[in-house]
Formats: sequence, C-alpha cells, structure tokens
Amino acid sequence: MHTLKAFFLGAALLLGFATQSGAQAQLPNFADLVEKYGPAVVNINTQARQARQQFPGLDEDDPFYDFFRRFAPPGQVPRGRGDRNDKGSPPAQRGPLQPFGLGSGFIVSADGYIVTNAHVVDKAEEITIRLTDKRELKAKVVGVDVRSDVAVLKVEASGLPFVKIGDSSTMRVGEWVVAIGSPFGFSNTVTAGILSAKSRDMPADRNTDAVPFLQTDVAVNPGNSGGPLFNMRGEVIGINSQIFSRTGSFAGISFAIPIEYAINVADQLRKTGRVTRGRIGVEISSVTRELADSLGLPKAEGAVIGRVEDDSPASKAGMESGDVVLKIDGKAVEGSPDLSRTIRAMRPGTKVNLTIWRAGKTRDIALVVGELKEDVPVKAAKTGGKSEAKTGKLGLAVTELTGEQKRTLKIGGGVLVEAVDGAAAAAGISAGDVILRINNTDVTSVKSFNETLAKVDSGKSVALLVRDENGTRFVPVRPDE
Repeated sequence: MHTLKAFFLGAALLLGFATQSGAQAQLPNFADLVEKYGPAVVNINTQARQARQQFPGLDEDDPFYDFFRRFAPPGQVPRGRGDRNDKGSPPAQRGPLQPFGLGSGFIVSADGYIVTNAHVVDKAEEITIRLTDKRELKAKVVGVDVRSDVAVLKVEASGLPFVKIGDSSTMRVGEWVVAIGSPFGFSNTVTAGILSAKSRDMPADRNTDAVPFLQTDVAVNPGNSGGPLFNMRGEVIGINSQIFSRTGSFAGISFAIPIEYAINVADQLRKTGRVTRGRIGVEISSVTRELADSLGLPKAEGAVIGRVEDDSPASKAGMESGDVVLKIDGKAVEGSPDLSRTIRAMRPGTKVNLTIWRAGKTRDIALVVGELKEDVPVKAAKTGGKSEAKTGKLGLAVTELTGEQKRTLKIGGGVLVEAVDGAAAAAGISAGDVILRINNTDVTSVKSFNETLAKVDSGKSVALLVRDENGTRFVPVRPDE
C-alpha cells in the first residue's frame, strides 16, 4: 500500500513539473528582440532658454534673489535693470540653456533620421540624442506636425542601427508587444504587455487628428513618449504617445500612434517639411442609436453631416446636411472619427466614392478630395429680444434670427435658442445655439419650428441640427412626457 501511494505521489509531482515546464516554455522571451533592435532606440534630451525673473533692487548673487524667484506669485511680470520697453516696463531677460524635457525616439534610417512625438521637441532650442553606445549627437528638427503629434529629427552620422517598420493593422488584440524608451530618464528601459485594443478614439479638437490609437497595458511613463512599440517579430507597430492616469504615472493603460499612420506623416515631413491632408468640407458627428431612429437608419453606424461648407468638394458633389456617410470606396464608416481620419489621410485631388443615406434610401456620390486648411471657428449667435415661443415638450424657447445674425453665420434660416431646460438642456443644447433642422425638415422660422415639432410622434427621439461656436452637429432629444 505504501509503495502504491509513493508511486501516485511521484507521478503527480512529475506531471505537475511537466505542466509547469510546458507553461514556462510558452512564455515569450524578448531578449533577442531587445538585443537586435534596442540600439536603434534613442534617448532625447531637450534644452531651452527661460525668461530670467529679476526683482527691483536685488542682484542675482543676493541671497534673497533665489527666495523671490522661487516663491514670487505666479504670473508676475519679470523685471530687470536693462533698457525699458515702449511702455516703460523693463524687458524680460533670456537666461542660459537649461534642461527642458526628456523623451524617446527611434532611428528609421542609417543616415540619422529619427522619429519621435511632436510634444517631445516642442519649444526645444537644443536637442541632444544619446545612443546606447554612449555617443551624444546634436539633432536638428526636420519637421513637426502637431495635429498627429509626430516629429522627425536628423543627426549627422552614418552607419547607424535602425528599426524595421511593421503594420499595426495585421496585429490581433491579445498579442504580445514590447516598448523600449526612457521613462523618467532611465535610458533603454524595456517593458512588455499585450495589445489591449485597436482604433481607440481619444478626445480631439479642430487642431488635432482623429488618430486611431493602439491601447496596450505596457508600462509607459513620462520619458517613454516618442519611443517605439514592437511586435514579437521586432517590427515597430506604433509610437508610444499617451498614458491614461490620474497621477501622471502609469496606471495600466497606455496609447500608441499606429506606425502606418505616423510613418505617412514622417515621410511627408522628410520630403517637404509639411503635411498635406484631405478635406471634403463638412462638419460631422457619429450616429447614435437615438439619432439613427430619428433619421430612419436601420443601424447606428456612419457619420452624419451637420453642415456642408459653401464651394467645398462636398457642396459641389451635391451633399446636404442630414446625409449620413455609410461607406468610403466600399469600406464601412463606423463613426465620425473613422470618416475624418480616412479623408485626412488622402492626398488632395484623390477621387473618392461615398455611399450615403438620405431620406430613407442609399445613394452613391463621387467627389474629388480637396486640401485641408486651418479652420476658423464659427461664433454662436447672441441671444436678444423677446422670445416668440414658450418652452415646450423639448424644453426650448426660441426666437427669430436677425438678418445680421444670419449673415454672420452664413445661413438662410433657423431659430435662435433663447432659453432651455428639461430634455434639451440634458442633451447639451444651450441658450445662444441655433436650430437649423428638425429631423429631415429645415427650420426657417419660429412658426415652422412649432409646426414641424407638432408633427413629431410623442415619445420618439427628435434629431435637431444645432449650430454653436464649435460647429454644426445633430443632437438627439427625446421629448419630455
């Protein structure tokens, strides 16, 4: 009996050891990848001159000077003893170069081209690149693109190690990824994790692109910005760019710019020093479930057009407010960020076919992509005068627009929101906004607003086309019961 127990115990121990050994054998080993491509990752140190803050009656060698420099109220105008400016105030003085920021980057060619984040080198006056062999080289900025947060630097050297560029679109969520960078200045730090998600939409404004970020759980901290994200084949699939944190340090979520997106920008910066982007001249928003119901769409997909700019590619092609873009050249559009980044990635002059939803039917529209210029925000109309409508089931009180307001906003109709509460307030509509359309019907006056609203079925969401200082968008509002 004792012999039989000993046999089963030994078998169990052997089986457990084999299972443990098999699991360990399947764990990834990053050593070869780091040894081969780590030397192509660089540490970036930036320096800049800051205004010297001086105080009346104190020299820099006075022991109280440093006290006032450290603890003077924020925003105090620097004062010195030099020549006075035209207003009689002493001019601010520029101090010596001082450490300004830390970051990472990676070499993409043997002759010294380096890709990093734009925010790493923003406002830097001197940039020093440190390699793994301890060499330090001065770098010059080839080009910076703030919209995509991509920058290209150049050092005078040859025979440098460089990375291999991959394609993040071929990656599957759950695959292993590796980051190499300089968190908190610790050069060539290696961290690893998995690809957590793809095409993450981060908050963007008019001055930034809708980048389809890669989300990972790789430990990334300040100083990692601009460094490469590798797949297990040693290919760069992204540029580590942002972290989600309430403390400023890694909290389990980090984001990288897909390399195919970034390298398109980098190539343009290398060739011309600037980036050209496509545009079709529309203001768009994503289609929500409530908005889809209001517009008669079978599914909540696509990008709905809030406004079509005059004399734009979209206007020339016959696109209208309320159209929903469902496909671009046969590829489905998931939402407004998808449409925005797809069009912006196109070169001006590209011919494109859009599949749209209009008045309950799909149709194809062909147009030629134009070039994106800097947008000029449209100011919202000012409220004024006495409202001609009482707050109704949407929680809106509206009044007529003046001719001057219509000319300023470049619109032919609409009504001005004078007061708001209830459902409309909850949906984000504010006094001063302009309502241009209810569902698929244009609003030309307070009378037409009331008549159109009266025809809306009770309990169903209403799609209001709203114009404010941020642009034009559809806002779904469910009437109060």
